[in-house]
Amino acid sequence: MNSIDRLNEMIEQAESVVFFGGAGVSTESGIPDFRSVDGLYNQEWKYPPETIISRSFFDKNTAEFYRFYRAKLNSLGVKPNAAHLKLAELETAGKVRAVVTQNIDGLHQLAGSRIVYELHGSVLRNYCMNCGKFYSAEAVFGSDGIPRCNCGGIVKPDVVLYEEELDDKTVQGAIDAIARCDLLMIGGTSLNVYPAAGLIRYFRGKNIVIINRSPTPYDSKADLVIPGKIGEALSGININ
Repeated sequence: MNSIDRLNEMIEQAESVVFFGGAGVSTESGIPDFRSVDGLYNQEWKYPPETIISRSFFDKNTAEFYRFYRAKLNSLGVKPNAAHLKLAELETAGKVRAVVTQNIDGLHQLAGSRIVYELHGSVLRNYCMNCGKFYSAEAVFGSDGIPRCNCGGIVKPDVVLYEEELDDKTVQGAIDAIARCDLLMIGGTSLNVYPAAGLIRYFRGKNIVIINRSPTPYDSKADLVIPGKIGEALSGININ
C-alpha cells in the first residue's frame, strides 16, 4: 500500500480530522514562505524580515513596516490551491472538523473552510489602534504611507507580530480541536515556530500524518510521513 492509499484509509476510518498547517500550504498559490530557499528570509531587504515584522519595529518604524508589508504580505487576488480546496471539501463531507493555520492570507476561508483557527491573525482584518474602527485589506494595501483612520489613529493589521502574544480564544479553540480529533494531519510546516508548533502536543488521538517537503522534528512521532507538496498529496484523497 502506497502512502496516499494509506492516507485515504486513515481518513476513511477517522471520525474527526484536524488539519494543522503552515506557510507551505500557501506556497502552491504563489505566496512565498519564510524559511525555504526562496522564502522571505532569503530575499534582499533593508532589514531582516523577522525584525521588520516585530511589534517594536512597527511602533518605531511604521512607514518602513508598511513598505515591506505591502510588498511582501499582500495576498489579495491570490487563489486557493488544491490543498485549500480539498480541506474545504473534507469539511463539507464531515471529515475535517477544523483547520488550524499559521498563515495570515485567508485562503482557507476563501476555499470554503468554515472552522479555521488563525493562530497568527489575518491580513484581511485591520483596526484603528485609537478607536477600533475596522478597515478592509483593500483599504490598507491600497493606501500610501502609514494608513490612518478618520480619527487620526494608525490602522494596524490584525496580524500577530513578533513580540506579541497569540490570541487566547483562538489558541484555546485550536487546542480543543486538536485534543478531540482522532486524526491530526500536519502539512506545509517545519514545526519550528513556537508557540504555534507546541499545540500539537495536545493530540491524544490515533494517528498523526505529516506532509512536508523537508523533514520535521516530529517525523519520528508520526504514523505516516509523506515527503512532498501538500497540494499534490491531498489531491490524491478520495471522498466517499
